[in-house]
Amino acid sequence: MNENKIAILTDSGSDVPQEIKEKYDVKVIPLKIIFSDGEYIDKKTITAQEVYDRMEEEIPKTSLPDGEMIKEMFDEIKAEGYEKVVAVTISSGLSGTNNMVRVVAEQYEGLDIFVLDTKNIGIGSGFSVAEAAIQSNSGVEWETLKTNLKEGVDKAKIFFHVPTLEYLQKGGRIGLVQSIVGSMMNLKPIITCNDEGIYHTVAKVRGKSKSVKKTLELVQEFAEGSQKYHLAIAYGGESAREESEAIREEMKELLPYYEHFYYDQVSPALGVHTGPGLIGIGVQILD
Repeated sequence: MNENKIAILTDSGSDVPQEIKEKYDVKVIPLKIIFSDGEYIDKKTITAQEVYDRMEEEIPKTSLPDGEMIKEMFDEIKAEGYEKVVAVTISSGLSGTNNMVRVVAEQYEGLDIFVLDTKNIGIGSGFSVAEAAIQSNSGVEWETLKTNLKEGVDKAKIFFHVPTLEYLQKGGRIGLVQSIVGSMMNLKPIITCNDEGIYHTVAKVRGKSKSVKKTLELVQEFAEGSQKYHLAIAYGGESAREESEAIREEMKELLPYYEHFYYDQVSPALGVHTGPGLIGIGVQILD
């Protein structure tokens, strides 16, 4: 426990780097994945690859953690001797999780709880979790920490190269992404979260390699002028792993001022909405 007695809590839709989770004892509220044969707990009783393997037969639904589960997590945190909680969630524009955590937090007694809406998803949201953990453990005061995290929301961005929009459409998560009748023309959309935290298309590029190239350009543009940032790649399934390895090497050359480079598979819950083959490239400005 850090000396400020601040616990870090997030949901499993925020892809927090494993090293951060372990080092700082980040608590994770799991989302649920529902197939016709029952409910699975995100990252605990089902992996992203298992979700992809089953998607050809059936596209599952995802559901929020219930209020009771969130309350139990607060109870656990309090029992461990913490006094404050930073609860970081994926975008309220994409999920009801933020609202659910906020409602439970407002009624909860005995802990000072700050709930942050990252307006982001996956590692885009995970960046804020990592920052909350690092800062609270390096002695940053509570009020300063809250201000820093709120200001940091606009400094984190993730761009998704998605092979197909089929899963976003079927999951009803299409947001402002125009369902392109462009699959025949091999148009590949690049998606990010807008200021409201809703998916929207930033570019449509013909062909896979051009799409990846364009995604890298967008990341470079976002990081332009910065001399200090974190980078991340999140990939969806084995089909995207090799390609993401190559992209990682390229990014190290294009964006040499990174402090940390996080690299991992996306959460099963995010995989449900995006399908296999997803590559997410994230950047978090630190200066």
